Amino acid sequence: MSTTLILLSCIVFGIVVLLAAAWFTNRLPRRRGGLDKDYFQTRWLDVLAKVKTQEGMVLAVIDSDKLLDEALKRRHFKGRTMGERMVSAQQTFTDNDATWYAHKLRNRLVHEADIKLKENEAKRALAGMRQGLKDLGAL
Repeated sequence: MSTTLILLSCIVFGIVVLLAAAWFTNRLPRRRGGLDKDYFQTRWLDVLAKVKTQEGMVLAVIDSDKLLDEALKRRHFKGRTMGERMVSAQQTFTDNDATWYAHKLRNRLVHEADIKLKENEAKRALAGMRQGLKDLGAL
């Protein structure tokens, strides 16, 4: 009877140790920081589908910015504004400058009436947003 109890205790302890190891090595999804990649991938494809026209490029940059902000919020980065959340996440971004370029371009598009978006600017901004989303684990 006591041998069975010891064996059962060892098995339970082993399972607990394996689960803890899997948790700390990111083999199990964490509720707090895990993002639904399928959701973000679908939304990202919707953003890219808009790039066919000049107006669509503007909307794509704006919508990609919203998508990045949604990922920042879901990853629980602190801040009242997207800019503050981006500052909180700057150690997470592999190309912080590209992500900020995209966000600043979005701000110009929204707040400046006579801005003309060039195709290379839109491509650069979308590449920066894509990398930011990848860095956050959304793509």
